Order: sequence, then C-alpha cells, then structure tokens
Amino acid sequence: MSGRGVLPMDSYRLAQYSVQVPCFICEGGNSFDAEVCRHCQAPMALAHQANMRKTAPQLVATIGSADAGKTVYLGMLTDMLSRASDDLQLLARGAFSVSLQQLTMSALANCEFPDKTPNEPDRWNWIHCQVRSAKKRNPTELIMPDLSGEAILEEVDHPHTYPVIRAFLSKCSGVLILVDAVRLMEGEKDQDFFAMKMLTYLCELDDDPKKGWPSRPISIILTKADQCETCFDDASEFARKHAPGLWQHCNQRFGKTQFFAAGVAGACAFQMELGGPRQVPLRVEPRGVIEPFRWMVHQIGQ
Repeated sequence: MSGRGVLPMDSYRLAQYSVQVPCFICEGGNSFDAEVCRHCQAPMALAHQANMRKTAPQLVATIGSADAGKTVYLGMLTDMLSRASDDLQLLARGAFSVSLQQLTMSALANCEFPDKTPNEPDRWNWIHCQVRSAKKRNPTELIMPDLSGEAILEEVDHPHTYPVIRAFLSKCSGVLILVDAVRLMEGEKDQDFFAMKMLTYLCELDDDPKKGWPSRPISIILTKADQCETCFDDASEFARKHAPGLWQHCNQRFGKTQFFAAGVAGACAFQMELGGPRQVPLRVEPRGVIEPFRWMVHQIGQ
C-alpha cells in the first residue's frame, strides 16, 4: 500500500541567508535572523532599525570605571527624559531600549542599586532613542549602550579584547566620562588614572585635529556628587583640585570639554551582610542628571 502527498520545498529560504546584513557597530556580516552580531555581540536590532531611518543614528558613549554609576545615571536619565514635557524629550526605539530604564527604576524603588553590568557584551543593555529639543527643528537619533566598566578597562589595557567597544568608540560623536567624585575627594587616584587612560585611548583611535576626538565633545560627569556638595559649586575647580591629570588632559588636548556634577541618591547608607557592607540608597533625589546630556545633544547638533 502506498500513499501520495504534496510536500512544499523550503529551499527558497536559503536565499535569505545568502544576503548578509551588516552590523551597525562593527559592520560585520550576519544572517538576517541573527539576534546579536557574531563578530562583536552588539544587538542586530540596531542595524534593522537604522535601515528604516533616513538619517543614521549618532552614537554617544557613557564610560567609566566599575561602580562609577553608569547604569544608575543612564537609567535615571532615560526615565526623567521619557516623562519630561519641557525642552528635552526622549522616545525609546524598540522594546530593548526600555530594559535599562526598567531595571534601574525597579532597583531604586526597592532601595537598592542595580547589579553590576556583566562583562559579556551580549548581556549589555542598549538604548536606541529619539531626542526632541524645543531648540531644534528635527529630532536627534541616538544610540547609547551601558558598557561594563571592567570590560572598558580591559580593552584599554589590552586593545582588541572587546571589538564592540573599539568599534563603538571609533564611531561615537561624543562621550560622557563618569568619574566617582567621592573616591576623588577621599584621595584615591584610580579614578584620575582611569579617565586619563580613556582620553589617551580615544586619541589613539582617531587623533585627527578636525574630525577626530580632539574636536569631539567630551563631558566629564562627577558622579555621586550628593555626597560632596563642593562638586555642585564648581565642578571644574573640583576636578582641577582632586584630578589634576584629567583636568590637564582636557584643557590641553581637547577643544570641547565641560565638567558637570550629578547625583541620583539624596542619601545613602550601608547595610551589613555576610559578604560585607552593601551601600543602599535611602531616597532618590536626582540632581544635575539632565544638564550633561543636554550639553552633549547641543554639541553634536552643531
């Protein structure tokens, strides 16, 4: 006994895999259904969304050492701007762009800080957003990832360790460098050294005086300034006094730099646990969070 049937052939689907989709960050080829780039681990959703726009998004990096407050700053920034109705507004592009905001605000609501950003690039949170300003006619498309501080330092000390970081910083229109103001005030020099390493690394990527990093905007943000009020009085003077190497680099090698002070937690305490004391926020009082970003948007708009 024999049976007959008609089975559709799916060989036509192979044609879709013959056309490579370039990653928006490293431009490496990937299949059309890839979730992350096989070369740098950046989300391929960035490439698909960029292809749908007439104008390519601009890249802005937020970098700093581990525990400098990058995740808290970016999460609070996106939350404030997504709810704001004044001169600066933010609209997320894609569901993945809301993850960092949700993670940060959920942690702060439970009187906790978000967990440390993992070193694996495929686990980083990326933000693709549209920024509207009352002073500009057309909105600005931006891409901002939450990079791991330990991964950044590893790439600086050993170039090409993290291809996604090198490719991303090479294409950035500007950078926000976060420096822990409390550590500086306590006399720790690691924050000053890290910032100097980052500035030197950026110049190694592109040292062209007209189009390279010496002419791109760099915002230095002194984080956790709520624990040292002198930062808010004069952020540049605070940096000159406590981070002289960073201050000299900015003034001698870069044409567009600005110092800011920012804080998210109005007060903090230490909770004793088996693994040691853990810092927790007692209340959330954002201060100076939007100003560095507003300055950056204005600079890259020019």
